[in-house]
Amino acid sequence: MPAQANEIDITRRFLKMRLLRDRASFRGFEEERKHIHDLLLRTANSGESNSALLLGRRGSGKTTLLTSVLAELLPLKSFHENTLLVYLNGLIHTDDRQALKSITVQMKLENAVDGKVFGSFAENLAFLLDCLKSGNRKTSKSVIYLLEEFDLFCSHHNQTLLYNLFDVAQSAQAPICVIGVTARMDVVELLEKRVKSRFSHRQIFLHPPEDAFQERLALFEELLKLPTEKDVAKFDETHPLIPQDIVEENEEMVLLRNLFNPREFSFSAKWVKQWNRQIAALVKTPGVCKVLQNMYDYDVVEGSFRMLLVELVNELDEEHPAITCESIQQLGKEYESDDKVALLEGLTALEICLLISMKHHSEIYDRDPFNFEMILTRFNKFANSSSTMQGIPRGVALKGYEHLKALEMIVPVPGIAGSSKGQKEFQLHRLLLTFGQITKAVQRMAFLPTEITQWAQSSVA
Repeated sequence: MPAQANEIDITRRFLKMRLLRDRASFRGFEEERKHIHDLLLRTANSGESNSALLLGRRGSGKTTLLTSVLAELLPLKSFHENTLLVYLNGLIHTDDRQALKSITVQMKLENAVDGKVFGSFAENLAFLLDCLKSGNRKTSKSVIYLLEEFDLFCSHHNQTLLYNLFDVAQSAQAPICVIGVTARMDVVELLEKRVKSRFSHRQIFLHPPEDAFQERLALFEELLKLPTEKDVAKFDETHPLIPQDIVEENEEMVLLRNLFNPREFSFSAKWVKQWNRQIAALVKTPGVCKVLQNMYDYDVVEGSFRMLLVELVNELDEEHPAITCESIQQLGKEYESDDKVALLEGLTALEICLLISMKHHSEIYDRDPFNFEMILTRFNKFANSSSTMQGIPRGVALKGYEHLKALEMIVPVPGIAGSSKGQKEFQLHRLLLTFGQITKAVQRMAFLPTEITQWAQSSVA
């Protein structure tokens, strides 16, 4: 059915665009969003100077929050006519010279230079500061500086850029607002004393709630449903279009480019109704709820959840025209799978026995280091009473021990004697696996003799 194949293709592209590019829609953190919104609005309308830091773990929505606020404010004539936006990223602008060059271009100050080439960083900085300080609160445009990966700017030499930006903001010489975005919670401690004294110490934290699974279910349904005409009309109402000339005039302002717009896609009403009914049924399925609950228990961040849904959407094609309970459960298995456990399943019975010996040793001695001789003694104690593991030569056991070291299941303890060739049996190591990983691997290895499985589960070493 070519018509259905076309609908599936459009649906896949639509959902991927929503999951990856819908940066103007923001959920939750209403108080924090209002705080940023009011800061930027006061800077534009009243000429106030402010500085703030937006902190939260990666994927918590810091950049999305900023983008959604800008997408709301920029269509307002009073805002975009009174402000200049300057976007800097610590991963791109790796030193103050590059950052200053970018600021000059984004503030359109290169025309004011009249072709003059400054000889030093100091002259560049002096020129920029003169431009900023020559303005006043009533006649000058407000300048909003957005510093992504703010912690990386703290490593720049003498923190010159941060010092001067915060100094201008504090002294209110020109209306500027500095917003730093970072995943480092201790970023204020990275600031030099002179910089810290000029920072407003306004910190806005984004901590995702850990007991909001019902909201996660609602998010799952919202992200995967197709929009009806009513939904598109509501989107247009809450997401006014940013004038194209505003987006194009600043080439470095990547946050506002290629924003998601559902008007670019069209679906038949029958397909939308059929798809949405199927998604609504999925949310009520116990198997799906269990998988989503496990994912939520592992990670409450929305960003990583969206990326998991992208994997789910990627599988849509003519052979798999819908998202099913089985596909979600398979995604859950892949999400929870442990690569170390998969690696352990490929080991020999001898190597598994050595790991069990290490596990017992670590349990008894509270993860103290061990050497080959200790593990061999513990293994021999089991082997002598075993019917399957007797008569293992010492050299073979040593080879298995070294293989575990090569696979980085164990690691040498640094700074301890015994690393010479003649003493490798006595070199101390630590176990890099959790006890649960070893137990899980043993349970999955069907070829292991029953006595080894029972020994692994036994607390008696």
